[in-house]
Amino acid sequence: MPSPFVSAPLVGSDPNPDLKLHPGRWKTALRLVESWCDSGRLPAAALLVSRLGMSSGTYLFGRQSPAEGAPPIRPDAIFLIASITKPIVATGVLILAERGLLALDDRVEQFVPAFGQNGKHAVTVRNLLTHTSGLPDMLPDNIDLRVANAPLSAFVEGTCLCPLDFPPGQGVQYQSMGFAMLGEIIHQVSGKSCSQFLQDEIFNPLGMSDTALGAPASWFEGADPKVSRIAEIRLPEEQRQAPGWNWHSAYWRKLGVPWGGLLTTPADLARFAQMMLDRGAAPSGRILSPATVAAATRNQLEAMREVPADDRRCRPWGLGWRLNWSAHSANFGDFLGPGTYGHWGATGTVLWIDPDTRSFAILLTTQPQEPHGSELSRASNAIVAAFE
Repeated sequence: MPSPFVSAPLVGSDPNPDLKLHPGRWKTALRLVESWCDSGRLPAAALLVSRLGMSSGTYLFGRQSPAEGAPPIRPDAIFLIASITKPIVATGVLILAERGLLALDDRVEQFVPAFGQNGKHAVTVRNLLTHTSGLPDMLPDNIDLRVANAPLSAFVEGTCLCPLDFPPGQGVQYQSMGFAMLGEIIHQVSGKSCSQFLQDEIFNPLGMSDTALGAPASWFEGADPKVSRIAEIRLPEEQRQAPGWNWHSAYWRKLGVPWGGLLTTPADLARFAQMMLDRGAAPSGRILSPATVAAATRNQLEAMREVPADDRRCRPWGLGWRLNWSAHSANFGDFLGPGTYGHWGATGTVLWIDPDTRSFAILLTTQPQEPHGSELSRASNAIVAAFE
């Protein structure tokens, strides 16, 4: 049976009635994204919405590259989804926890002994998953490492050496380097690279055949290599003069950083989102238990008494998932319910999942959106406004 996530419907067509989308409002949402691509505000965008187990299919807009005269975006386009990678890596950690191979309150140094130096002895796996470790987002020599085309191990080594900005569990600070360490924990516990573990335990079982954490060698082979399907991003200023390490470089595409290196399609990402919405179940078998999904998408900060009250109450985190910050428009928009969770990515991407309405939305663009995700949040508002 063909996947319900793959089709590419026309913008002018009415939605499947089983989706329970208001036809006029849905067209308004689609035309909003289309207008941004027509004007060049976004070089390209892909949109997929699912409700009650039914999918809109993938809508594609814009060009394969921001370059003048670039061809239309390919129907099989692949996107670098940046930090939406994080909850998927977190899922890998939770799979290991389900098997009894680690517990969330285990100290990181138990798996990576070198990490315990410079005041990091007490940092736990839970701290990494909830951004309460005190680690920095990026290393001080982040750019130098990229310029040198350093391996992933160099980022792990740098994280092991760096001090904390505050004691673990006493604050919240977004920390990509925490996910560098989670990737290394997966490696140490499973005996496989983080990339291979996710491939074996998540992507292959879910049929995510166009997904990889770091493009493998096979993606570069042939007359029309798979990497040619990757939609090019409008690079931020600091990357435009850095062809050796920017988001378009072979180095970055191959590196597969656990904090932001996932390459995928809307249809593949929808398979992962549907698994979460189905409480860990998938056609090929269970990926996570319902109890694990519930824990991953519950406010983990609530029980951390030394975390500032405003963070616990207003800016909650699950295990790798950002929960809905209802007083913030950024990325998720203004109208989603309190049970919503998801993530955004610096390349201009967002995924949100609302178990209360049995819905999710995927919007992947090639226009960096940090820090506020203006187009992402406005599009989310228009999508939710179309829900009947």
